[in-house]
Amino acid sequence: MENSIPGIHHVTAIAGNPQANIDFYAGILGLRLVKLTVNFDDPTTYHLYYGDGQGHPGTILTFFPWPNARRGRIGTGQVTVTSFAVPDGSLDFWEKYLQQRRVNCKREKSLLGEEILALTDPDGLQLELVSTPHADPDRIWGRGPVPPEFAIRGFHHVTLAEEGYERTARLLTETMGFRLIESKDNRFRYTASSDSASQAGAIVDVLCTPAGRPGLVAVGTVHHVAWRTPTDEQQVEWRKALGEYNVTPIIDRKYFHSIYFREPGGVLFEIATDPPGFAIDEPAEKLGSHLVLPAWLEPHRAELEEVLPKVRLPQAKGVSA
Repeated sequence: MENSIPGIHHVTAIAGNPQANIDFYAGILGLRLVKLTVNFDDPTTYHLYYGDGQGHPGTILTFFPWPNARRGRIGTGQVTVTSFAVPDGSLDFWEKYLQQRRVNCKREKSLLGEEILALTDPDGLQLELVSTPHADPDRIWGRGPVPPEFAIRGFHHVTLAEEGYERTARLLTETMGFRLIESKDNRFRYTASSDSASQAGAIVDVLCTPAGRPGLVAVGTVHHVAWRTPTDEQQVEWRKALGEYNVTPIIDRKYFHSIYFREPGGVLFEIATDPPGFAIDEPAEKLGSHLVLPAWLEPHRAELEEVLPKVRLPQAKGVSA
């Protein structure tokens, strides 16, 4: 198939308290809240989107916050770690910065030799900051609390935990166009990029953990990972190519179009289109500044605002209240 996957589009996870989530990702990690909307399948739940200044694919981490829901279990059949790219030489800043804000973090060297800072969010979601020379300086939010020279620059990679990796590896390489670039012990690294200089955001690590416990999706776990496709036409071709995986019909998510399927190890995959993007229903400078609803829910705005928890939204630097 001539189509290619440019890399990660977004990662979606489950949170608990929406305010704690906003305060951590926007107030501490310095991502932009690019969209405050609702779960289209359950409109009484927020859908929070974070990313760079424009909400580019490859920078988007999204959450469904379920207050008072039970904690999930991170394990096989899940994305177990979501890793962000930060500039080379920035981990000293990040370690001190996070410690000052009482965020537990640990400086480590990964199995594949990268300098990383491992941390968890308030719900226990596992994150990493990966020091890399390939962090894209155009994928930052420059008006948040983190100085632009140290700011997060989109995703570096995601880690899939699998009971057995062979069938997942076959899907990635033979169907989705990834290639194996490195492996050590039980970790296998694949990239969707043909250019080694642009690997950040195009990487997936497959961790083979046959003795691991199966994951349970709830608060503090990843729900799914979405891969990019540039056009609606290519998405149609992907749906045909992935037919054996019981792919969903194409679903309109307003900011992108989506198809979903489970890869052989049980992780929920999505393929999402790059367009139309997050500025389709509010100006780019106003992204994330108020609750946005799809047209079919606008008649119910008052009742939804009554049910949804009240939240304080982040204030961009240089903008008066």
